[in-house]
Amino acid sequence: MLAVSSDIYRGRFAPSPTGPLHFGSLVGALASYLDARSRQGVWLVRIEDIDPLREVPGSADSILRTLEAHGLQWDENVVYQSQRLSSYTELLAQLLASGHAYPCPCSRKELSERHGRHLDACRLRQTNPDAEYAYRFAVTDAEYSFNDLIQGVVPYHLHGELDDFVIRRKEGFFSYQLAVVCDDLAQNISHIIRGSDLLNSTPLQHQMYKALSKESPQVGHFPVVVDAYGAKLSKQNLAPGLDNRQIMSNLRAAAAALLIDNAELAQAETPQELLPQLTINWSRDKIHGLRSVPLPDITGA
Repeated sequence: MLAVSSDIYRGRFAPSPTGPLHFGSLVGALASYLDARSRQGVWLVRIEDIDPLREVPGSADSILRTLEAHGLQWDENVVYQSQRLSSYTELLAQLLASGHAYPCPCSRKELSERHGRHLDACRLRQTNPDAEYAYRFAVTDAEYSFNDLIQGVVPYHLHGELDDFVIRRKEGFFSYQLAVVCDDLAQNISHIIRGSDLLNSTPLQHQMYKALSKESPQVGHFPVVVDAYGAKLSKQNLAPGLDNRQIMSNLRAAAAALLIDNAELAQAETPQELLPQLTINWSRDKIHGLRSVPLPDITGA
């Protein structure tokens, strides 16, 4: 799969509004920001509010305020996925018409009995046009690999490791995989810097780009921050929101998580003084091949 060819770097940070921005998310925002700014690129913010059942009211605004407080100012207008449902509907129709997607009538009980995996025969099963079904993307490649900007070459056995995946749920909600491909195409994203926990999403998304005869963005997966037990910092694991009273400590700790040595940085009192230094010292090579890093001492950073 070829990557998007463009002289203009266009990156993005795309948080889900399921709670306040926590330290792990700040590391993600900083990594994507520094990669874009170090290449004189455009950095966008997209709010992935595609699942109203998980959304926490007010968290989208809270996330944006926290980014601004930490000096991470985006270019162009913020895009909200909840305002792009018609685009997702059009993309689903396109994939169905081309035979790259199909309705899946499997019940939850059937999927549970098969440990969540569908049957290949689902693609050929007759469906009731008046019933509601989930829709799946038909994975065609058996073997696939991609060259990650940070992790190097990552191989997959698609039919053994990854299944035909849901792109619209039975309840009518569009999946992350379909929405993110649709949005990245619409925003002409050239580079995606995100956490290693999303590595498995890349071959799925690349399959969709191939089906659409589109080039895929270049991707790099930085090491996620883990706690003392090896668990990724996340809202699901009740990671606390950032304290905006210690912005500089937050930024320095996030830089340390990306293996930027704070000892090499000059004195800085504001994000506007610190971020240009972090941009100069940012390097993908420093975190090459790492899937996780331990949580640094935020208060002492």
